[in-house]
Amino acid sequence: QVQLVESGGGLVQAGDSLRLSCAASGRTFTNYNMGWFRQAPGKEREFVAAITWSGISTYYANSAKGRFTISRDNAKNTVSLQMNSLKPEDTAVYYCAAARLATSFHWQGLNEYDYWGQGTQVTVSS
Repeated sequence: QVQLVESGGGLVQAGDSLRLSCAASGRTFTNYNMGWFRQAPGKEREFVAAITWSGISTYYANSAKGRFTISRDNAKNTVSLQMNSLKPEDTAVYYCAAARLATSFHWQGLNEYDYWGQGTQVTVSS
């Protein structure tokens, strides 16, 4: 079992930055690829960014490219999402997720991830 706890959400204005963090516990952190997803009211949960267990490879949704950066600290069992130039359409609950290492990693798929955090609210006002 892996426990994931997100933090860092809040209310900001358009153009501001936020840094989300996710603390993992329970299993060996480097056995998991990690991802961030978000869900806006009335919409399906969608992929935002992912990072492989080593931190070498990262993947982004088109909406996040150039503005968001995912990173991980395997010594501290944390994964972060730095969000810059925030827009009102970034408003959502942001979820951290962990995917067990496997022969392939379909980073955008919700079903790829085995554990989820409770989420942190990000609200961007115009």
